[in-house]
Amino acid sequence: MKPLLIGLILLAASPAQAQQKDMTFFITSTGLGKGADLGGLKGADAHCQALAKAAGAGHRIWRAYLSTSGSKPVHARERIGLGPWRNAKGEEIAKNVEDLHATSRISKQTGLDEKGQPVNGRGDAPNRHDILTGSQPDGRAFPVDRDTTCSNWTNSGEGSAVVGHHDRVGLTDTEAARSWNSSHPSRGCSQDALRASGGDGLFYCFAAK
Repeated sequence: MKPLLIGLILLAASPAQAQQKDMTFFITSTGLGKGADLGGLKGADAHCQALAKAAGAGHRIWRAYLSTSGSKPVHARERIGLGPWRNAKGEEIAKNVEDLHATSRISKQTGLDEKGQPVNGRGDAPNRHDILTGSQPDGRAFPVDRDTTCSNWTNSGEGSAVVGHHDRVGLTDTEAARSWNSSHPSRGCSQDALRASGGDGLFYCFAAK
């Protein structure tokens, strides 16, 4: 009986495990605990990879959806592969890069973490809908005349980072306020400053390959 019970348990668990293995998009369930200091793009990518591995999707190459500014800017849209992208439940959030930035299907219902769990949005306690991106609506970096990336994701003090709202809810019912990737600047770069406006240092992760 024991081998049979074990087999039934494994069989019951396999659909969810298979979905997470095929997952190509998620929101980090946790940040790195240092506000917007993610250790740069390298540190953010490593966090995506570690969370994906823990969820059974570590066979893919994962990249954080983050832009950086400066003399050689990095655009988030150019870091994440070609798509399509699906969440941990197999729901498609975009077919390709253009679809992602034109008609993204990221929402409170589909913007799941690597475990397949929803991420708190506006109206939940605590609100965690501010997702770090440092990007313009088209997924490109901002001009270098202002800091929109907390010193390219290395700063947890003074500064600011542009965030999006995964739940598509803003202070006003405008497309800009509801943007999934470019809603408003944060109040600062520390963990407390991010939390003050409804964030927690979370970011999007995409399977680039």
